[in-house]
Amino acid sequence: MELIRGLHNLRDKHKGCVATIGNFDGVHLGHQQVLAQVLRKGEELGLPAVVIIFEPQPREFFSGSQAPPRLTRFDEKVRQLKARGVDRVLCLTFNERLRTMSADQFVDELLLKGLAVQHFVVGDDFRFGCDRSGDYNMLRQSGARYGFSVVNTETFDVAGERVSSTRIRAALQYNDLTLAQTLLGRPYSVTGRVMHGQKLGRTIGVPTANVRMHRFHCPLEGVYAVTVTGKGLVAEGVANVGMRPTVNGKHPVLEAHLFDLDCDLYGQLLTVEFKAFIRPEQKFDGLDSLKQQIDNDIKQVRSYFLTGAL
Repeated sequence: MELIRGLHNLRDKHKGCVATIGNFDGVHLGHQQVLAQVLRKGEELGLPAVVIIFEPQPREFFSGSQAPPRLTRFDEKVRQLKARGVDRVLCLTFNERLRTMSADQFVDELLLKGLAVQHFVVGDDFRFGCDRSGDYNMLRQSGARYGFSVVNTETFDVAGERVSSTRIRAALQYNDLTLAQTLLGRPYSVTGRVMHGQKLGRTIGVPTANVRMHRFHCPLEGVYAVTVTGKGLVAEGVANVGMRPTVNGKHPVLEAHLFDLDCDLYGQLLTVEFKAFIRPEQKFDGLDSLKQQIDNDIKQVRSYFLTGAL
């Protein structure tokens, strides 16, 4: 799969495609329905399947730190799109220029001159252009004028409600990992590289792998039973996501203690898959109290993996 960063990196070889556009945060079942539609049409026409995404996401551009947490980091999203069989991902920088681009300019510069789109698939709520002035009907009219077809995907429902990133985010914030997994089509996970931390866990006999979060704000917070995978690694463990108030942490951290494993993981890319919620994060009087609670957490999580129940 080819990742193209920005309109300025489009070349003649990128013209002629079947495309779709959106945030694709989480690449959930609703997104997967759109992707399947794009792939089928691409195969029918003998054209590459292209997904257009934004970085930052528009809501993050407008709301900054007040924007809701993402379900997936950029690199995780790209990996999920690749796994679905997408041929190309075009990532547009959402900046002031893109914000002020009119709907007509958007069609002309991106769909016509940039990609020469032959077939365009959009979600049921897609709006584009300055002040969200463009919509599905405008795209249909543009397609009829310039020679590309446009289709609107139907809403994808689970249990009578639309599958959306917002709904999954709410499920995770209430620690309903089962519902989140149903809507995503896979267990919720976070992928990142192991970085050096304060190594406080080693001082109390509970070494942890600190997964780098960068600017990613995880929608989960608390202590969880997890499985962790990486290159040649599959392990069970207990993870904490949060600020680590007992040691006066200043930034959110994902720390995972892996059971029955003693090896150097620094720099490795790990995927932490969340299986069950254990308890909220809390502040303890000191490291001794923290260690006692972590020991209890470990016993509870080991029991969960043996019995499947908490």
